[in-house]
Amino acid sequence: MNETISAVIPAVLNKPETKPAAGARTETKATCCYCGVGCGVIVESDGQQVTGVRGDPDHPANFGRLCTKGSTLHLTASPVLQQQVRALHPEMRFRRDARRERASWESTLDYLARHVDETVRRHGPDSIGFYISGQLLTEDYYVFNKLAKGLIGTNNIDTNSRLCMSSAVAGYKQTLGADAPPPCYEDIEQAQLLFIVGSNTAYAHPILYRRIEEARRKNPALKMIVADPRRTDTARDADLFLPILPGTDVALFNGMLHICLWEDLVDAEYIDSHTEGFAELKSIVRDYTPKFVAETCGIREEDLVTAARWFGQSKAALSLYCQGLNQSASGTAKNAALINLHLATHQIGKPGAGPFSLTGQPNAMGGREVGGMANLLSAHRDLANPEHRAEVARLWGIDEVPAKPGKTAVEMFEAVRTGEIKIIWIACTNPAQSMPEQALIREALRHAELVIVQEAYKTTATADYADVLLPATTWSEKEGTVTNSERRITRFKPVLPKPGEARHDWEMVIDFARRLEVRMGRGRDGTRSLFPYEGVEQIWNEHRESTRGRDLDITGLTYQILEQQGPQQWPFPEGATEGSKRLYEDGVFPTASGRARFVPTVYQPVVEKADARFPFGLTTGRLRDQWHGMSRTGTVAQLFSHASEPAVLMSRQDMERRMMADGDLVHVTSRRGSQILPALASEDIRAGQAFIGMHWGEEYVSGRGNDGNGSHGVNALTVAAYCPSSKQPELKHAAVKILKAELPWRFLVFGWIDASQALTLQASLRPLMRSFAYASCTLFGRDKVGVLFRAADDYPAAAELVGDIEARFGIAGAEVLRYDDARRGTSRRVRLQDGRLAAVSLAGDTSAEHWLKEYLESEQPVAALGRLLLMPSAKAPQGFKARGRIVCNCFNVAESEIDEALAGQDGINEGTPEVVLASLQGKLKCGTNCGSCVPELKKIILVKSPAGKVAA
Repeated sequence: MNETISAVIPAVLNKPETKPAAGARTETKATCCYCGVGCGVIVESDGQQVTGVRGDPDHPANFGRLCTKGSTLHLTASPVLQQQVRALHPEMRFRRDARRERASWESTLDYLARHVDETVRRHGPDSIGFYISGQLLTEDYYVFNKLAKGLIGTNNIDTNSRLCMSSAVAGYKQTLGADAPPPCYEDIEQAQLLFIVGSNTAYAHPILYRRIEEARRKNPALKMIVADPRRTDTARDADLFLPILPGTDVALFNGMLHICLWEDLVDAEYIDSHTEGFAELKSIVRDYTPKFVAETCGIREEDLVTAARWFGQSKAALSLYCQGLNQSASGTAKNAALINLHLATHQIGKPGAGPFSLTGQPNAMGGREVGGMANLLSAHRDLANPEHRAEVARLWGIDEVPAKPGKTAVEMFEAVRTGEIKIIWIACTNPAQSMPEQALIREALRHAELVIVQEAYKTTATADYADVLLPATTWSEKEGTVTNSERRITRFKPVLPKPGEARHDWEMVIDFARRLEVRMGRGRDGTRSLFPYEGVEQIWNEHRESTRGRDLDITGLTYQILEQQGPQQWPFPEGATEGSKRLYEDGVFPTASGRARFVPTVYQPVVEKADARFPFGLTTGRLRDQWHGMSRTGTVAQLFSHASEPAVLMSRQDMERRMMADGDLVHVTSRRGSQILPALASEDIRAGQAFIGMHWGEEYVSGRGNDGNGSHGVNALTVAAYCPSSKQPELKHAAVKILKAELPWRFLVFGWIDASQALTLQASLRPLMRSFAYASCTLFGRDKVGVLFRAADDYPAAAELVGDIEARFGIAGAEVLRYDDARRGTSRRVRLQDGRLAAVSLAGDTSAEHWLKEYLESEQPVAALGRLLLMPSAKAPQGFKARGRIVCNCFNVAESEIDEALAGQDGINEGTPEVVLASLQGKLKCGTNCGSCVPELKKIILVKSPAGKVAA
């Protein structure tokens, strides 16, 4: 059978790629692989490794700008890192209690084809599930969708885009008729009012925020309203900040529309000519009086009225929104309520106006275009529509597309847990970190008959559950297209050859599918393969044909046009010379009547409201320099300098009331799980609220857990309840209690690690983290790589465990300086190298950390310290000054250096806050490269500069 199967696999899937000559310097245009802004990058390579990246000045998404994450992309492609974290060859295990073993592609794919075929024969096609990713390319997405719905015959294919964009999709479709953001990035420059809600744009989409800053500089009349439960860096820049309570967005938008109706700020002519359903909505919003809405949202009534007037009176109002609206059990209603406001005031279909959903992932838009979700089909077709299913069946050359709805993300893992789905195929995503209610997700992965993980990184939490690991290519190695938030398609080619035995995602799918076709008997009756492609262009051309006559028609586009003319926006139908910047300028919408639809939206509170048992409202969100589960950004030590370790942020008032100090460990507990974290006071959070970065999974923070099975980061706490329309879970909000953790014994190890071993060390420590009540493990450093391991418990850990961890840091042998106090249960170990600190271990009393780590990072000679190096006192050496947290990652500028400059006598503090910022940038260079730290610099000036205090 192996020979028969192999015979139908065209040579193109197995032939080696042409590799650039080693040492030949090349520059290749590509796209950043992080957020949905879709920034163009120029990748510098020597044929074997990426040597640098810079922004593409010709790319219309970013015009040469890159954020801290994008500007360090080359560091994530380092061969030294790749060898430690990349999946480089197929691996299989045949018993759950066995380790995976290296296998050949032939045996692995034959095994999968046989196992999937047998499972479908025994249990039906719906016993298979695919969970894929918005980080796949459009071509990858397309063949996955065809494999599931066209060959196997199941609609059980969903994507991590369900966790971030599905409410935006449902909101657009319910109101405007299609999943198509109407505005474009140029509208930022043409807007008269920016309404940012549910988005910390300064962190989540930094390059768009640079455009916002520039637009406001050029147009001082441009106003900005920000609605957010936290006073984020984005909110601090606002002309009007609405600190709404979590989940009250529908009430806010309905209240603004109520005021616009009362003050005659709606466009009655536009409503009559281009919309339907307004009478029903009008009867609903009449109850959303300013008093009721202000009380519901927790804001001042006068601020609500101001926001409504600014919006209704503006000549061009542009809304920018993201997960604060989407990740909610009422996410679709939140999106629809905001779009209602735009339609009623005619803030749509014209320059500078419109509801603009900011995509979270680099190709979530492309995945939606090809129908790579459980309820969609190619080219924005609906699975529930029989005519749409018939159209796709004809295109694919199959009898029918199954009508039974597929399982969406949360439903899919529940079906795996109960045994309804036997085989789960996971590609380019990490549900053991990113899905809510982690206890259920991990139970599902343990119970599945077969877990297939198609992944570039072998170090993700999900990879631990893989029975079969398929090594995939990643950024700088892939070829295809992506679509960004403004409907702009970018084509890019690989910069580097495929590492090891890794394959492109589309290659794996096609190779597997052809083997499965043989087993299923397809081809014996003269039918051709459903997967005749020999390259990505053939896949894209078929996708292009599926869009003919649809709202996203791209029949006028080709790979050649994308390569020669650069990125293009859809729609771009046959005969067009360019794509459409913005949609619905003619007032015609892709609905049956041609009119936009008002949706009757009613405010529903968050699923879990704070109560006496769980008195805090927890929200989650992004950190500035990290992305998603950190499988990529977490390999770059300098990206930890801004937020170095996991923490829960609380209001200072709440911490003082509970007698907590910065750094104290606390139990954060919801109805689903618990995670111990350090607590930090934040001036940006109101009493009764708390915040944790969404990125912290068990790869970086864990512990024994209350049930002994381990705690699994922030998503051990979050809620799996989802929006009935979009099926997007309420990841943003949960009710928790926060109690001080009485863990008197502390343990800390940090040190420089050879770059070729640092990530391997970090991964090896992960199982040991579960031996402690609390443990975290992160990187630090810049030119060198350091690893920091922190743990706490209610009793000292076994000497063997402590010694094992110390030895992994090289803290062993006669050369190590030692101090032990058995009575106090404290110890200190110091490893020196060339007269400087190389590694330090502190057990029991860890209070000397602040200066010992600073000495290590600054690589200062320690000969002058003498006995102080080992004395139990936490007192720092005389004259010691800690640098503290890094604010500007590009130029390694610490907050202490900014404080010194602002306190100096060289005139930096003279003038307005804007002048002070310019002076500070001139002196320290901070904020002059990517600009990601500029909002924080403004905050520091406002708090610590006399000019800022006067302005405030």
